[in-house]
Parts: sequence; structure tokens; C-alpha cells
Amino acid sequence: MLTTDEVKKIAVLARISLSPEEVEKFRSELSTVLDYVEDLQQVNIEGVEEVSQVTGLVNVQREDISVEFADLQAITSQAPEMKDGYYKVKAIL
Repeated sequence: MLTTDEVKKIAVLARISLSPEEVEKFRSELSTVLDYVEDLQQVNIEGVEEVSQVTGLVNVQREDISVEFADLQAITSQAPEMKDGYYKVKAIL
């Protein structure tokens, strides 16, 4: 079981202030969590493969490849205004 001073130190490290009632409440709750973690440390995990995710999802992003567009005139003709081959826009600053 955690002591009151240990809970207060944890609160200082977490930069939170606790009332005396909260200190008692968290003393009990944090002790329960630490007891559970201690139980987990007793589990034999020898031979168990480490996993980072269990859904089987894989990265579906495509490779980034630059491709020349065949009909540049079709795209630039839709712009409201062009100047020297560039899109002309209003200044924003």
C-alpha cells in the first residue's frame, strides 16, 4: 500500500494538487493498480511472441511517384488568372 507521502510526491510530479480526501482516494486506487501490475509481472511470458498490433492491418499508402501530366493546357485553362505560366492569386498578407 502506498503511503500518503508517496501519493503527494506523485501529485507533485504530475503537477496536480490534491485535497486530503483525494490523497486518500488515490492512495487506495493507485495501490490497487500497482498490485495488479505486480500480479502481471508474475505471469510466465517465455516463448510468447511480442506484438505491436493485433488487427492485421498493413500500410496501404502507395509509393510517391512524380508523373508528367499530358494535357497541361486543360488544367491551366481552368485557373481564374495565370501570369508567366504560374497561377496568379490575391496577396494574403
